[in-house]
Formats: sequence, structure tokens, C-alpha cells
Amino acid sequence: MIKICAHRGDSSRFRENTIQAITAAISVGCDFVEIDLRLTKDGRVIVLHDPTLERLWGVSTPAHDLTWSEIQALGNQEMRIPLLEEVLPLFETGSTMLLVDMEDPAIAERSFEVVLASSTPQEMIAWCGHIDAMKIIRSCSREARVWMPWNDSMAPTVGDIEELDPEFVNLHYGFITEELVNEIHALGRKVSAWTVDDEFTFTWATKIGIDSVTTNQLIASQRLLCSEKFPGTELDLDRAMSLARALGSWANEVIRTVGPKSIETKANPADLVTNIDVMIERHVREVVTATFPTHNFIGEETAGEFRPGIPTWYLDPLDGTTNFANGIPWSSFSLALALDYSPLLGVVADPWRSEIFEAIAGQGAYLNRKPLKISFVERGESVLSGRVVSTELSAYEPWPGMLTMLETLAENFCTMRIMGSGTLSLVGVAASRGVGAVIGSFSPIDHLAATLIVHEAGGVVCDRKGDENLFPLGGGVMVCAPQVADALFEIWAAST
Repeated sequence: MIKICAHRGDSSRFRENTIQAITAAISVGCDFVEIDLRLTKDGRVIVLHDPTLERLWGVSTPAHDLTWSEIQALGNQEMRIPLLEEVLPLFETGSTMLLVDMEDPAIAERSFEVVLASSTPQEMIAWCGHIDAMKIIRSCSREARVWMPWNDSMAPTVGDIEELDPEFVNLHYGFITEELVNEIHALGRKVSAWTVDDEFTFTWATKIGIDSVTTNQLIASQRLLCSEKFPGTELDLDRAMSLARALGSWANEVIRTVGPKSIETKANPADLVTNIDVMIERHVREVVTATFPTHNFIGEETAGEFRPGIPTWYLDPLDGTTNFANGIPWSSFSLALALDYSPLLGVVADPWRSEIFEAIAGQGAYLNRKPLKISFVERGESVLSGRVVSTELSAYEPWPGMLTMLETLAENFCTMRIMGSGTLSLVGVAASRGVGAVIGSFSPIDHLAATLIVHEAGGVVCDRKGDENLFPLGGGVMVCAPQVADALFEIWAAST
């Protein structure tokens, strides 16, 4: 059974890294309690995550510039910052282990000395954190229980783990796939994932064989673990939207904070894919499949096949890869669920603006959980004059008729924009960012979430024939404010 590690104690109910949070986590029977260490000015080892006391204590001074007596004056009793030596006796008996996390290698040796001086059994303590800190711990003791940090979707080699001889390989869950878990297990090591705070990721972690999860949501995780089965796999749109929204938020963080380590080409030298595209798609596919195992999945990078009568997820993990690979902050994540050719829900995540667009069919559109409706201000002139219409290239070339459409729009004093993400070009219309967008070739992987969101925001969505169609099976798609629909379609229709 998967183990549960309480991140900084029971931090969802009590102030993190305090005696109160730690004892609460022990009392509910978690497997590990993770704490963080810092050094004071006078060399005392304290339990604190941040380098300063600003976030939790309102003191901007770095911890290493304060003495223990100065720090001790903050808070009261169980709510204050504790010493490591005060925490260790809590783990002398019982089955809960202490996991000591150190991001600063400079405190590793001193921390180990404190542990040695205590009466807490060594087998009740494990160590994780910075790789250099773990090397120091290993040099202090061959018996120490070490968790090796690993930030790669590729498995470590025998050589990678030889020096540390870790019990666990400890990764952010976004790097983990079922294949990676199996490879690490084949090396004789366990896998720990951090930080898992939602039921969908927890469900996925249990199903692919992860050995331990670190979580801020201790009680909720234990409740999931003790339930007879994880929540249902039926077509529950509210649950599916919660899943899609959570994945979109996670993808925003990944795209915004993790740069591409590798860039490869697919169909041609302009058709790029990065390690981030692949990483996001693998994780989303596994989490969706763990939550809804009867559903179908079609992705940009790992494909899939249409299956009639089966709810199907369509994913573009990173629309605008060329922008991303070239350092241009204009790319997005798109995830849609459809039954046959009827879209049921869609989420578009814009990492650069921290935005989540979403819609469930028939329930309206939302931007960051606030209702979204297309607005249009009449200007007493041609409906297209002074407006912006977006489009995207077909790969790296104009689509047939695009240049003609550009010229005709210019004759109507309307500007065309090409920004590099078809998903954002379409969904932007729902937020009244431009009056319309035309894509030369519709793909449900790239565009389905956006067409549903625009439709639910009150926009017009039509195919090449001018029929309302959120899921065209051939040709392009046009989305726009209702007031410009006739004029814009006439120009598009005449362009080819």
C-alpha cells in the first residue's frame, strides 16, 4: 500500500513545521512526517522552511542572522519555531518516521550531529533535500536512510545511485510516469512523489505503483486511501471539469517555470517538440486514465484513435511550441472532452497570464472561475473597421486563402494578427481580445476546447460552409462576436 508523508506536518490544519503540526500528523498515523531545517546565527538547528521568517512570522530578517533566543521569542508554546532536538523525541516510539529535508548542504553535518546526540533510533529518521547535502549525510553514515532527489523524466542509472545508495528516489510528480516507476523499481529502489494535493493525482499515484506521496492534504489523502474504491469512472462532467482544471493549473506552472531541455523536430524542421510537451502529455494521459479508465484519449504527441460512443479526451500539451522553444511567452495548454463529435467540456490554460479558461456545454464560459461573456462596443462605422482578427499559419506557411483574406481585411481597415498559438487565438475571442479568429484547418486536439469556450461565451462558431459547428470534420473554423459574423464570414468565404 502506498505510504503517506505529511508535508511539514499536518500543514493543512496547523502552522507548518511546528510541534502542533508534527504531533497532529503523528496522531493520525501517517507513515512519514517531513520537516525542513535551517541554522540560526549561533549555530542552532531550527525547523523552518523559508530562508527568512517573513511569510509565516512577519519578520523579513534571514534566519541565519538571528540567534536562537531571538527566534524563540516568536509565537508561543507549540506554535513557535522548534529546534530539531525538540522534534526528535516525538519519533522515539511508534511507527511514524521523520523525514528531514535540507536545501542547504552547509547544515547537513551539524544536523546529523544533533540526530546522533539524541535517543531517537536511526532507523526512524530519513534524509532528503539537496543532492550535496545527501552526499554529506552518506559520508557521515553508511546506515543512514537517504532519499535521493531526482529532477528528470529519465530513470537514474546504476552509476547515479551508487554513491548515495538511496532507499527512495524522490521526484516532483510531474516527472513521473508508470514506465519510470517500473525502471526505478528494477534498480531496487522505491519512488516518492512530491507534492500531491489533489485526489486525481493521488489516484494516479496509487495506480502506477508509486511507493510514497508527500502531501499538504494529509486527512484527505488518508480518506482516499481508506476508501473501498476511488471515485467513479462514469461520465461525471463536474468531476471531469475538476480534473481538467487541476491539470490546466499544473501545466501552467510547468510551462512557466521549466524551460525546454531538448528540442526535436517532427514532420519538418519547423515542426518542433520539446521535452516539456512530452512530459505534460504523459502525465495528463496517465492521470486521466487513472481517474476515468473507460475513457479514450487522443494527444498531440502520443496520438490515439477516435472511438465512437466512448467519451474521448483531446490534448495539446503545449500549443505554440515554436514560441516556447524560442523564448516567446505566448503558448498554451488545451484539454477537451467530447462524446463522438459533441464537445462536453474544455479547458485552455495560459501560463504567461496565469489564466484558466473553461466551459461545460450548456453551462457558460468562465475565466479564472468568473463568468465570461463576449462584449462588443458599436463604433458607428463598419463592424470590422479598426478591429483585430487573428489567425495562425499552417505549420510555417500561410494556409490557402490566408493572404487573400489579409488583403480584404486591410481594405476594411481591419488588422490581422498571427501570434503563434491557434488555441489562444481562438479562445481570446471569448474574452473580447479581438473580434474574431479564423483557423485554416481545424483539429480537435488544438482547437476543440477553445471553440466550446467561445460558443459558451456567446460567440459564433462556424465551419467553412457557414454552419454552426464546434467540431468540424474538415476544413477550417471561424469564431467571432455575433455582430461581425456576417461580415467576417463573407470575407473568409471569398478568400478561397
